Amino acid sequence: MAEEKKKQKQINIELDEKTAEGTYSNLAIINHSVSEFVVDFISLMPGAPKAKVKSRIILTPQHAKKLLKALNDNVSRFEKTHGPIKDYEQPAIPLNFGPTGEA
Repeated sequence: MAEEKKKQKQINIELDEKTAEGTYSNLAIINHSVSEFVVDFISLMPGAPKAKVKSRIILTPQHAKKLLKALNDNVSRFEKTHGPIKDYEQPAIPLNFGPTGEA
């Protein structure tokens, strides 16, 4: 009986080959409303005047908080094994998301 319940709670997650390759991102922009968090992942090349959003993930506030906790836990474990992650100061990046409204 316990084995049956365990089987019911397992989720089979599939990962196709293209998704498994991943997408590099060195910039994330986060916006939110009362009902969702929107995280845009961007690959910004040094000196390039333009960058494209490579992936957009939309989360509920509850899932955003779970993601925050999971990232916190994983960074703590990483630093415990490999030492502190250095946080380099970056110059402010002027961002422009498409056309701006005019009155």
